[in-house]
Amino acid sequence: MLRNFKLEKYLEDGKKTYSKREDIENLADSLTEKKFRNIVILGIGGTWAEWYAIVEYCRHLSDFPIYLENAAEFLVKKNMNYLSKDSLVITSSASGNTKEILEAVKLCMAEGIRVYGFTRDETTPLAKLLTKAIYNPCGDCEHSYLMYFMLALRLYHNMGYFDSYKRWADQMQHLYTNLIRIREEFEPRAAEIAKKYAKEPYTMFVGSGLLWGETYLFTMCILEEMQWVRTKAVTSADFFHGPLELVEKDVPVFLVMGEDEYRPLDERVERFARKFTDKLEVFDTKEFHLTDIDDEFRLIVTPMIITAILTERLAVHYELNTGHSLEFRRYYRQFEY
Repeated sequence: MLRNFKLEKYLEDGKKTYSKREDIENLADSLTEKKFRNIVILGIGGTWAEWYAIVEYCRHLSDFPIYLENAAEFLVKKNMNYLSKDSLVITSSASGNTKEILEAVKLCMAEGIRVYGFTRDETTPLAKLLTKAIYNPCGDCEHSYLMYFMLALRLYHNMGYFDSYKRWADQMQHLYTNLIRIREEFEPRAAEIAKKYAKEPYTMFVGSGLLWGETYLFTMCILEEMQWVRTKAVTSADFFHGPLELVEKDVPVFLVMGEDEYRPLDERVERFARKFTDKLEVFDTKEFHLTDIDDEFRLIVTPMIITAILTERLAVHYELNTGHSLEFRRYYRQFEY
């Protein structure tokens, strides 16, 4: 049994998300006709982290220019020569009122640049600004990943870079049943890990490649923001340039291992950590099989696997063991700053 998990609602939300496929494809097809010269993604915090995987995967497909910008940095940057009326700008905000996203969209609009994106519904401030919006009433990470990938991969398909789009999109009908089974497989371990580590004074998280965004998201948006747990997020490449010196026998190291070209970097971290800490936890997407989804699409699904086991399962067990509600914030969105 999964703690704090509503199975029927999850499956219904999955159907709602997948039902957006036609709207997303129609938007992508209409945008392709405009012959944009580059793609600019605006995100911040969790949305930046989610878009990271999509942008990273698109760079596997083509060298077509695609940029991922932090919306707050975007507002103060100068000399962004790549940004023009010929850019395709995309953004997202589940709440639709993320301050930095709204300001970044307004900045683009002031320059005559159209912006498209995702938000909860037509009533949000973001929806009222966007040139065209896709509504995502569910809002959880897996739903966001699926819709973002649908838009990006349809665009790349239209540009001749992803011929397998239809087969991939058809198979995504099976995504949610896979992710339920993966949750169930991981649940006992989630309970065990949270009980063991939830009150540690410091935990190091390491990830890379397509999974770096989700590694960063879990540490920052979940453990820090929602659980007030002190963490360090570092890429597998940078681990050996500073953070390794903090590893001791009693320092927890949580390693997120993916299946892309960065995996050897993850394996190097694993070899080191096994020698110098007694508290290594490895979250390897290869340990979870997918049914009715071809192996060639596994890479696309790996961020969703990690969000299912960490953001969606480990988090609720941390909440149980810390005694701190995932809903309570001291500062975030509590007042102006």
